[in-house]
Amino acid sequence: MASLLWLCFLVAILHPSCFTITTAKQTYIVQMNNHQKPTSYVTHHDWYADSLQSLASTNPDAILYSYTNAYHGFSASLDPDQVEALRQSESVLGVYEDTVYQLHTTRTPEFLGIENELGLWSGHTPQQLNAASHDVIIGVLDTGVWPESKSFDDAAMPAVPARWKGECEEGEDFKPTVCNKKLIGARKFSKGFRLAAGAISKEKESPRDQDGHGTHTSTTAAGAQVGNASLFGFASGTARGMSVHARVATYKVCWKTGCFGSDILAGMDRAISDGVDVLSMSLGGGSAPYFRDTIAIGAFKAMEMGVFVSCSAGNSGPAKASLANVAPWIMTVGAGTLDRDFPAYVVLGNGKRVTGVSLYSGKGMGDKPIELVYFNDKGTGSSSNLCMPGSLQPDAVRGKVVFCDRGVNPRVEKGQVVKEAGGIGMILGNTAESGEELVADSHMLPAVAVGRKIGDEIREYLKTEKNPKALLSFGGTVLGVKPSPVVAAFSSRGPNMVTPQILKPDVIGPGVNILAGWSEGIGPTGLEMDTRKTQFNIMSGTSMSCPHISGLAALIKAAHPGWSPSAIKSALMTTAYIVDNTKSPLRDAAGGQFSTPFAHGAGHVEPHKAISPGLVYDISTEEYIAFVCSLGYDIKQVQAVVNRANVTCARKLGDPGRLNYPSFSVLFGKSRVVRYTRQLTNVGLAGSAYDVVAEAPEGVQVTVKPKRLVFKKEGDKMRYTVTFVSRKSNSDDLFGSITWKNAENQVRSPVAFGWARVV
Repeated sequence: MASLLWLCFLVAILHPSCFTITTAKQTYIVQMNNHQKPTSYVTHHDWYADSLQSLASTNPDAILYSYTNAYHGFSASLDPDQVEALRQSESVLGVYEDTVYQLHTTRTPEFLGIENELGLWSGHTPQQLNAASHDVIIGVLDTGVWPESKSFDDAAMPAVPARWKGECEEGEDFKPTVCNKKLIGARKFSKGFRLAAGAISKEKESPRDQDGHGTHTSTTAAGAQVGNASLFGFASGTARGMSVHARVATYKVCWKTGCFGSDILAGMDRAISDGVDVLSMSLGGGSAPYFRDTIAIGAFKAMEMGVFVSCSAGNSGPAKASLANVAPWIMTVGAGTLDRDFPAYVVLGNGKRVTGVSLYSGKGMGDKPIELVYFNDKGTGSSSNLCMPGSLQPDAVRGKVVFCDRGVNPRVEKGQVVKEAGGIGMILGNTAESGEELVADSHMLPAVAVGRKIGDEIREYLKTEKNPKALLSFGGTVLGVKPSPVVAAFSSRGPNMVTPQILKPDVIGPGVNILAGWSEGIGPTGLEMDTRKTQFNIMSGTSMSCPHISGLAALIKAAHPGWSPSAIKSALMTTAYIVDNTKSPLRDAAGGQFSTPFAHGAGHVEPHKAISPGLVYDISTEEYIAFVCSLGYDIKQVQAVVNRANVTCARKLGDPGRLNYPSFSVLFGKSRVVRYTRQLTNVGLAGSAYDVVAEAPEGVQVTVKPKRLVFKKEGDKMRYTVTFVSRKSNSDDLFGSITWKNAENQVRSPVAFGWARVV
């Protein structure tokens, strides 16, 4: 059975509705009005079980999970009649079909400038800062954990915080003793998965990671320092997570067929009650109204409880409006490149030498060019150009190098298809969809990935040359690559189609060719026939950028334990940068053009500045509720999102864009004037003064009042009003910014302007 690893690299995230379970009975998530629980019931679970039996005429044992923190309600196996009976009850807020979410799948500390993280906080001793980080707990919802990884070494770590309520669950191949003072918790949630998969799954009931993805994400967020780390010699050096001294707790909610909403909600529910400070979730499943989005509902309660929630934006780029996890109380993370590369070379028969990338580490091809073939049978319905399984004829491939188009099936699988057909090498050529983005893979045969332009040159060479040949060679690891960062082509893009008035993604972080810990239960490609073992692997996806931000949020939480999740998010957003290491505006790998906030959000995270942002845009739970009340949902749907049955929406924002968000998305509709008021909180020095600089595209006038803000003391809050006036209609989305600055800080908010978007 194929591993979920390939899902990290898909360029399309399937909508959850595609995964509807078709058995007579299905799993449903039932949200209850918790205030209607009769006092005669000792626990909510007792009430849920009795309600299920009386309302839906089914055995109380049909309940899979009872939720108490992230959600008020339960999940159960129900038939359509039982679902309808529950929906008619006043004590039931909603009944939602279980959906499947999918995974979005190190020189990073140096690239981010935190190889010496103590340099982040002046005025503190190393001992104080290490102690603060030891108190922060990152919960990772993913495919589990490989606890023997050296990245979970707990040497010199103090005792686990007394407030921690989690545990290390025993499994078929998992002993509680494998946890320690670094990896402090490991749990599994599989009831939704089991009900859907039935007898077809042979996966063990265990928190152990047999996929690799969960170990990679958790060690990226908070792995301990490990010297001499590499993937077969690639990216060699010291591996470490973003927050080396933080604790890690893992919650296995993803299995070979995906991550079921009922299991995810159970994992979030338990993580909140266990006491995590940060929730990191590198998974998602398209866009839906918040009252039907399991992750959004669970994340709302987490936010209310003071837990920072970081989620991947998705790997459906470069398509517009392809984002997942867009709720404003979630940190939505896109992906960019590092300044590290793994060059590989192709020398064609005509002598032309071109450069691509590869992580192939086996025996090379020698020094003689080999016949190159490409099966581009347009109009025949053949998939041989894509090197799909079963599409290549051994007689035509044996002993040759095969050119394969990127797309549809996993890149590493294409190489295996070539190898099984008798080919001895592969060139993987990008198409228009992936542009010039290069993602390196640990192929099972000599293989080089090339961008679209070079790919088209090779395709032309194949078309015009009577006897095409190629020789592949490999160049190891190269540092200091320019330009970087570049927005990854696969990274999902805005605009936000659930609430267009909220600009998403929020930021980008490193997400291409990331080295981190790995499960020794599976090879680096995730293919069944890959029997190689490695303690570290290199992966790409917004799955990889998400835990970078989770770890950085843990660092900020350690430095500022009293900050809310919204304040931490604001710090990361308003200090992000929008120029690369050549001092040019960030570029987009999809086509090489300049990137926009629909691709990079506020920009690329800058940890040094985020630790002392000067000002933050803070948002209370009550303001988030007023935001949800402004979305046009009925009262039951609002109550479902905010997990409160007594909400009346007496207060609502006149426009969802009035939320005190650190970025702006301005929609000019019937009115050519849009006016928003924001409030800034001083987290810097007393007496700090800031002046505003507004940048606007041609045809838009921006006025900010007042133009200067003076904060008498730390904690002071001050408001400003910004008026946007459209001088003419525009069919394209345009962008600007509003920046409050002084000698020490620049607090920058991106602004997106739209005329044609549907609200």
